[in-house]
Order: sequence, then structure tokens, then C-alpha cells
Amino acid sequence: MPPRRTTTKGFARTASLLTGKIRKASESRGFAQSRLLTNWAEVAGEEAAAISRPVEVSYGRGGMGATLTLLTTGANAPVLEMQKEQLRARVNAVYGYNAIARVRVTQTAATGFADGRVAFEHAPKKAPPPPDPALRAKATETAAQIGDNSLRDALARLGENILNKQNR
Repeated sequence: MPPRRTTTKGFARTASLLTGKIRKASESRGFAQSRLLTNWAEVAGEEAAAISRPVEVSYGRGGMGATLTLLTTGANAPVLEMQKEQLRARVNAVYGYNAIARVRVTQTAATGFADGRVAFEHAPKKAPPPPDPALRAKATETAAQIGDNSLRDALARLGENILNKQNR
């Protein structure tokens, strides 16, 4: 049986290229488990993840009993304070042992806050406004002299887009 030929032609998956760099960056902040950063909503729960983000894991001098620092807004800090023990238990379940001894809530970031929640997600894209029928008719009328159907339709769409942008 002949050896299997590779189908990647020398290309590698992005995940395999970035895994080491992601691990190095997360370990520099004390995160031995990068899953804690990447899957924070799954680890902490949807409600806690919506109002907080893990910032750092710091280890004491003895190396036992790390402190997990969570970033949140001022209004949500009391809510997180009440959930500290549940969060600690859930995070330790990710590590597989009692790695986190304390959870500290901080509100020190002056930027990144919007509408009472820490804003690290991408903003949702706004839906484009509905097309104006009068502008569509004007663009179609302007392109009506073109003989090729596909070119005429493309020019009509282009004209409509230009007219819509000028109207905004």
C-alpha cells in the first residue's frame, strides 16, 4: 500500500500555529488553563460572564492558593461578591484541583465599560436601512439604456448604493 499523500500542500491549521502563542500569552497573566479565558461564559455561567471578565491569576509566595482577579463595573461588583464561592468552585473544576483559593473583584479599568457591562465582545452590526423605492427607480431608469442585462442590473445596483449614501 503506497503512503498517504498529504492534502495540505505544506499548509497548517491556524489553531496549530497559534496554540503556543496563546498559551504563552495567557500564562504570562497566570492562566495555566487558557480555557478559563476562551470559554469564560461556559465556566462562570452566562449571568456572571455577562458582567465580568477574568483578568489575572496571581500566586502567593508559597505557590499554593492562587487569587483570581475579575474585572467588572461598579454596579455589578456586589452581585459578584455574593457569587465568589460559586465562581471559585466552577473555576477549580476547570483546573481539576483546588488551584484558586480566593476570588478578588476589581473595578479599576477606566475604559471598556458601556451600558453597565464590561465590553469585550464585538458590537453587533447594524442592519442597513430599508432601500428607498424612489432611489431604486431613479437608478434603474438611469441604467435602462444599457443593452446587456447583467451589466444593466449591476449598474442599477451601483447607482442605487451611491444614491443611498448621498441621502444619508
